[in-house]
Order: sequence, then structure tokens, then C-alpha cells
Amino acid sequence: MFLSDFRKEFYEVVLNQRVLLLVASDVDALCACKILQALFQCDHVQYTLVPVSGWQELETAFLEHKDQFQYFVLINCGANIDLLEVLQPEEDIIFFVCDTHRPINIVNVYNETQIKLLVKQDNDLEIPAYDDIFRDEEDSGNESDESEPSGKRQRFEEEVVERTMKRRQRREWEARRQEILFDYEQYEYHGTSCAMMMFELAWIMSKDLNDMLWWAIVGLTDQWVQDKITQMKYVTDIGALQRHVSRHNHRNGDEENSLSIDCMRIAFEYDLCLALYQHWSLYESLCNTCYTSASLKLWSVQGQKKLQEFFADMGLPLKQVKQKFHSMDISLKENLREMIEESANKFGMKDLRVQTFSIHFGFKNKFLASDVVYAASSLMENTEKDESGTDNFIKALDSLSRSNLDKLHQGLELAKKQLCAIQRTVASCICTNLVISQGPFLYCYLMEGTPDVKLFSRPISLCLLSKYLLRSFIYSTKNKRCKLLPMVMAAPLDIEQGTVIMVGIPPQTESSDKKNFFGRAFEKAAENTNSRTLHNYFDMSIIELKMEDRSKFLDALISLLS
Repeated sequence: MFLSDFRKEFYEVVLNQRVLLLVASDVDALCACKILQALFQCDHVQYTLVPVSGWQELETAFLEHKDQFQYFVLINCGANIDLLEVLQPEEDIIFFVCDTHRPINIVNVYNETQIKLLVKQDNDLEIPAYDDIFRDEEDSGNESDESEPSGKRQRFEEEVVERTMKRRQRREWEARRQEILFDYEQYEYHGTSCAMMMFELAWIMSKDLNDMLWWAIVGLTDQWVQDKITQMKYVTDIGALQRHVSRHNHRNGDEENSLSIDCMRIAFEYDLCLALYQHWSLYESLCNTCYTSASLKLWSVQGQKKLQEFFADMGLPLKQVKQKFHSMDISLKENLREMIEESANKFGMKDLRVQTFSIHFGFKNKFLASDVVYAASSLMENTEKDESGTDNFIKALDSLSRSNLDKLHQGLELAKKQLCAIQRTVASCICTNLVISQGPFLYCYLMEGTPDVKLFSRPISLCLLSKYLLRSFIYSTKNKRCKLLPMVMAAPLDIEQGTVIMVGIPPQTESSDKKNFFGRAFEKAAENTNSRTLHNYFDMSIIELKMEDRSKFLDALISLLS
């Protein structure tokens, strides 16, 4: 059931209770969690936080804690499956679900007692009507009430006709129900950021702080970086947050005197969408940003020459662009954005600037929202040390606090390594022709032994690699049909168990609505071939699959989508 008044129907209900927070492993969920934690600390609400990376962990966490808690808050998980069927909770347990995954399971929408949805009711939800999906069983119950003698033969015949009609209507209704459900559940997509929903709650209660606003911005930017929402949706949500930024960071009087050394301020920026460029060298950032590296085809010798021409066109010496950004000459940095944008237009890169926000801590530290997204997701999927998922989750959560800037810097270094690994892998896949057209989709499999393959056994990293590879492949291929195809990518997950992780991403077209049909297609293909798959991730378009079943699974997928 959708909640319309979050304050009254959610916050005031849990105010004097113990709450269990189940939080998914993605940056938007981390940010929403930080905002809710801050609100709970304000009002001394007792809570326990459990990070969950998939359905199995969610079930385990629920079973472990169901006797101690009555109220469960699920952040970025739980909306797109029938929670009551999966978890089998007692009747007094209540779930508050704040989730961006769409479509929302229809049982969750119409359950009025145990499932409370903290979801923005966007226009694109298109929930089917209750009567089209659920039907009272009393129609079929009347069929056997034939205990008294019917008296006349005619009456008996009328009842037979009536019963036959009812059965036919029932069959027609069932067929229509299946059709409606198929249309509703066919595509997977994402709604308004969880962090924005939590910030809205804080704002309604007049408890919104600048820190909370920054977390909402980072949550939205995560959706943009991971390519989960359309450009239109991103710009609309940025506009909504910009009003809050103006309200919170408005300064009166003498600008010089109003800034303290440790103050925090957020500013709207129309900045370059070059990954981490303010914490890297301009050269490395251009080489490791998906958009520029694909547009210039940097995996080829020709592309490298083009990059040199690009710097020459801007009049930037290589010595300057190859050193740390903050060490560049101030005279060059003053008009750098305009210079880069002007030259980028000549080289066919028209979308090099993007609306975003930056944060300043005092006078020294400045970060763009996308920097924080890259840093937090790299900390969360860190494979360098064999630490548990929970440890990495806590480190990523800590990196969002301004008191832990060392963790954020650590995350930025990891993010640089991750982006370099992605670009190396993209270059090797394209140069060795690993991307194959399978008919209705493109397919790429990372062999065991490929450098950095361990990193790509993690879902966020594999999705990012798939999106970078698809965009680069579109620029490298001369086949026009391939440019409109979606992509399936697989990488080894666990060698001992013989499993692979597989992800499907929609086509990269300008007008793409970011809707993904692979979730349902994977389910159907697995069902048709009895492939041993595990649908454990909250994103339905990511699955685990047994290595031996890979070829029959792909064959089924090809015939399904052809």
C-alpha cells in the first residue's frame, strides 16, 4: 500500500519502537540510510542496521531478527517481489519499503496491513486495477450448493448453462489477467532515488540539514552514473534539489567573513563529465571516462593521435595535462571548462558538460557529487583485501561523512584503479573481437585469467563495464544494426563452484527509456532449459548461472528474443 503522508504513517509509527534497517549494497541506498540514521539519532530511535546484497541475505537477516522486531525498513530492496510469500512473516510484522526498483509487485501495492510503500507515485507506475488482478472466489463456491432437489428439469438446465457461462468468464478473466500482468512486469526500470525520498521526509519534518541534502544529491547522482534513469528525469530531479541548495547555502552580508575554515557549502555546477578529473590528471581522466574514450576510440593508435590533436586544439601542453589537476597553472585552469567544451564540439563530443553539484569542506577540499559516487561504490566492491561485504559496506557508509575524508580519498584512489581496469578490459575486448553479435543481442564473456577479472565478479563493476563496453563497441563497429542492440555480458564468479555472473543491459540509444527486459527474459530462458540459475540480486537483470549451462541458456535466450 502506498503511503501518502510519510511523517504520520511512517515516522511517527516507528518513533518509539525498535527498528531493523535492511539496506541494499548500492550508493543510493547508502545515502538514504545516512539520512534516516541522522533522523533516528535526532529522535533517539533505536535501530539495528543490516546490509544485504541479495535476496538470500535479506531472508537470512529477516529470519535472524523476526522475533526481536516488529518494524522492518527495507531500503532499495523488496518492492519488486511478493515479500509476504518470500518471507512468510507473522501477521503483526510491518514492512516499510523505500525502493527505486520498478515495477512494484502487485501484491505489495494492494496489501493494506503489512506492506507500506515509501515510494513517490510517479506517472509511469501504471498499476493495474485491483479487479483486473484479484477476484473473489465466491463465484466458484456457489457451484456445489445443489443439495436440495431442483424440482424441474428446466431449472436444472438453466443452472448448467449458468455454470458454464461462469467458467468461461473465469477463463477469459484469467487470460486477460495474465496479459495485463505480463505487460506490467515485462520491463524493469528505476523510479525516484531513495535518498531523495528520505530527504523529502526530513524536509517535511523541518529536520533537513545541509549534510542530508548532500546525501540526497549523491543518491541521485548514483542513478545517473549507473545509467539507471533518463536524462530528462535526472534534469528534473536536479532542478528540485537546486531549490533546496539555494535555501541551505544562501549567504547574507560580507561573503569573506561568513565562511569559517571548516564550513561546508554546496554549489550548483555546470561541470565537465570527466571522471574524477579534479583528483587526477586531465590526461588520465580523459582516457578513462567512458564518453571521451569511446568517442575518440582511444584503444586504437588512431585514437591516441586524435587525443594529442585534441590537446593541441585547446593549446594545452602535454606537460600540464599529465600532472595532477590541482598542480596545473592557474592561468590555464581559469577558462578550462570553456576551452575543453569548445574543442570537444569540434571533435564530435557535444555532451561533455552536465548539471551537477559540488561540495566544499572549508577552503581545501572540493568534491563533485560523481566523485563521491565513484569512491563509495569502489569501497563497497573492493576486491584488494579479502574483507567481508559488511566491512566494505561500513567503510563506504563512513566515506559519506565529512569527518572521514581520509576514507573518501582512499575510495577515490580505488575508483581510479577501477576505471583504469574497465578501460583496459574494454580495449582488450574490442581489439580481440570478444564482442559477438548473437542475433537479437551482443554477447561478451570474460575468460578466467583475464586481468582484473576478480573485480568484475561484483555486480556494480560488471554493469559499469558492460555499459562502457557497449558504448565503445557502438563507436568501433561499422554495422548499423549492432548499434541498436542490447548486450549480455558474463564473467566468472566462483571457480570452485563453477558459476558465472551474467548481466543484461538495454540498447544505448539517445531516446532510450532505460527500461530493461532482460530480467523476465532470463527467468523464461532458465525455465525453458532447466538451467541452474540463481536470481539472487535485487536487479532482476543480473543472475548467477552454472558454467556448464551457459550455452543452452544462451540458445534459449536467442530463440526467446528473436
